[in-house]
Amino acid sequence: MKIKESYHTYAIITILFWSLSYVLTRLSSQYFSAFALGFLRYAFASVALIIVALVARIKLPDKKDIGWFLLAGFIGFFLYVVVFNLGCKEVSSGTSSVIIATVPMMTALLARFFYNEKLSAMKWTASAVEFSGVVVLALLDSTFSFNTGLAWLIVASLLLSVYNLLQRKITKKYSGLQASAFGIFFGTLLLTAFLPHALTQAKVAPPIVFVYIAIMGVFSSALAYAAWAQAFKKAKNASSVSNYMFVTPFLASLLGFLLAGEKLDKPTLIGGGIILLGLFLFNFGDKLFTKKEKITAGD
Repeated sequence: MKIKESYHTYAIITILFWSLSYVLTRLSSQYFSAFALGFLRYAFASVALIIVALVARIKLPDKKDIGWFLLAGFIGFFLYVVVFNLGCKEVSSGTSSVIIATVPMMTALLARFFYNEKLSAMKWTASAVEFSGVVVLALLDSTFSFNTGLAWLIVASLLLSVYNLLQRKITKKYSGLQASAFGIFFGTLLLTAFLPHALTQAKVAPPIVFVYIAIMGVFSSALAYAAWAQAFKKAKNASSVSNYMFVTPFLASLLGFLLAGEKLDKPTLIGGGIILLGLFLFNFGDKLFTKKEKITAGD
């Protein structure tokens, strides 16, 4: 299978840049509120996507489908960004990673209910292994905390799961670029309500912070969401794509170590190893065990 035809490639690109956004969000939130940061991030994303849209001459959505794009923008960018940023400001990165790691399971359950998509016993087992890796990564480091931020992040997880299902629906008719671009445009339009806050806080923020936000806007938003939508378009079911989100906490820890000087300890390495094992089982477990059963039957 060619790389460009595989949903794995698009999902990996997304997870890499989403993991980076955890680090940059923590650095940027020292100077901007959750609301202002959300607006600035997607303002940069919208500018980048407008340029791409003009160059690529992407078509506007049909009038009857505008409602779906508006809903995707409202849930996936306006509500999710604000709620996620509020949660991250009140809890540790370890806690936030555990809660957001429930998204693949939530997505799988919702896809089972709305789209009748089914996962094999092996894939559910692999998902449980991956989630246990996230828990190990967070709990062994004693970073799990209970406060109102926890509630915000649970809501954020549900919102992102619903957004995943909306992307699954929209990409049946539109490209990944169209699906992400118009969703981000509508989301950014709603986030302009926080423009005054952003302008006030921007006066005291150092220049490097705007570089962080620009990276989040162009790469962790515009590029990442376009790749994410394209992954949903290529995959046979939503869970195969959302499952990659389990890797985010481990990658975020690695990038935090490389870029922000955060510690890389034994719990991170153990938890990361468990997550990668689960990811391997999710993608190859069925084939390996089916092959083993055939060989046994042949004997």
